[in-house]
Amino acid sequence: MTTAVTETGQERKAPGRPRSAQADEAILDAVLELLGGGHSVAAISIEAVAAKAGVGKATIYRRWPNKEALIIDAVASMKGPLPVPVGESVRDDLVMLLKASRTGRSLRYGQVTVCLLPEFLKDEHLHDMWRAVMEPRRDVMRQVLRRGIAKGELRADLDVELSLLMINGPSMMQNMLQWNPAVPPEGFAEALVDAFLRGAAA
Repeated sequence: MTTAVTETGQERKAPGRPRSAQADEAILDAVLELLGGGHSVAAISIEAVAAKAGVGKATIYRRWPNKEALIIDAVASMKGPLPVPVGESVRDDLVMLLKASRTGRSLRYGQVTVCLLPEFLKDEHLHDMWRAVMEPRRDVMRQVLRRGIAKGELRADLDVELSLLMINGPSMMQNMLQWNPAVPPEGFAEALVDAFLRGAAA
């Protein structure tokens, strides 16, 4: 049997017959609804996902070899496809990347991430799974920053990894928790990037 590789590098068994995109979406949405409803990862079963999605267990097992692979893909589906920077301006690319993380889809699933945070603290393996999902996205921003350094737009001594935290941390907190309601959502990405660039620009 052939295998397919997910964005996180995990092999998945190829199905024996054509897949239904509608069934895939229903299954992934069912997982996210269960997580967003407060169910722990341990409490979620293939049976519960199948019942919520309106499919049989066999339909799920034809697509995912186990619950772990299903959870990984469900979490990855919250983020959508990787954004592709234009590459002409560090500021424009950073603004675009932040806006991509604040779409209606991302905000819809913010509660899921909130419910998963305690799971990450308790389960190192689950935390590693989450990092595997997020790392390709961090790497896109990492490349933007490194390109900015190489082109002279950003300081030569800029700490790239710390910069990732400085940019993504406030965005994540506002997305999930509306941490500071005094900060308006309109123009948030531009304001955050401009504040960062005041210290990071060459």
